[in-house]
Amino acid sequence: MTDLSADLALALELAQRADAVSFDRFRAVDLEVTTKPDRTPVTDADRAVERVIRDGLAEARPDDGILGEEYGTAAGTGASAHRQWIIDPIDGTANFLRGIPIWGTLIALAVDGEPVVGVVSSPALERRWWGARGLGAFVQRTGPAAETDARPLRVSGVRDLADASISYNSLPGWDDAGRLDGLLRLTRAAWRSRAIGDMWSYMLVAEGVIDVAGEFDLQPYDMAALQPIVEEAGGRFTSVDGETGPWHGSALATNGLLHDEVLDLVAPARGDHASSAAADEEE
Repeated sequence: MTDLSADLALALELAQRADAVSFDRFRAVDLEVTTKPDRTPVTDADRAVERVIRDGLAEARPDDGILGEEYGTAAGTGASAHRQWIIDPIDGTANFLRGIPIWGTLIALAVDGEPVVGVVSSPALERRWWGARGLGAFVQRTGPAAETDARPLRVSGVRDLADASISYNSLPGWDDAGRLDGLLRLTRAAWRSRAIGDMWSYMLVAEGVIDVAGEFDLQPYDMAALQPIVEEAGGRFTSVDGETGPWHGSALATNGLLHDEVLDLVAPARGDHASSAAADEEE
């Protein structure tokens, strides 16, 4: 197994630089907000953070590929063509621009399409999480009361869905995917359900605070950094349909013990398609 220590250290250093940029613009009265062609918001902070990370990668890993939300893809060269850094400069831009503290910078390294390093840094929540294949997963408090030592992450040991807490992020997202009935089956079977949202849901799974998190309408840069952290904490990370990796447009993270049961509950049932088709015809 390739030693990922140096790559993880670089990702953590880049996250530190990114936090300095993003937090300086959080709740700024002159924050610039525009709308991208896909109708999602973007701020001057999103672009500035990605530039800082790309500049750091250009210096430290000039031959590696990059996939970023704001500035697209740059192919790697030589042996490094197999390595791709995946960046979401501000995951939770809608929260960021409204002054809600649930947002963070996501930095991942994928080798041959498999995320093996992930860092999630949220200066407004004063937390940074990270994980790398074979090196474990950790969380550390940042900000004024920063912790000196990181704490290892471990998912929960909840085995019964009736005792589980879940986060589904967005009802419209499940509805638009034609999977609202599956989500309702899941929430009825679980102990508690909330829409905590964005990267924080998945980090809470890694911390063992909640047991299931999932959503639709995602891009690879929304998910790549999450996967190594959840998996190194002992959990499972797939699409809502059970596919591996961050390439399938949806995410499902669990403590592992509940994963197969959750996949069964949210899978389309025969009646789901009929109900969705009927609703479409009425519109």
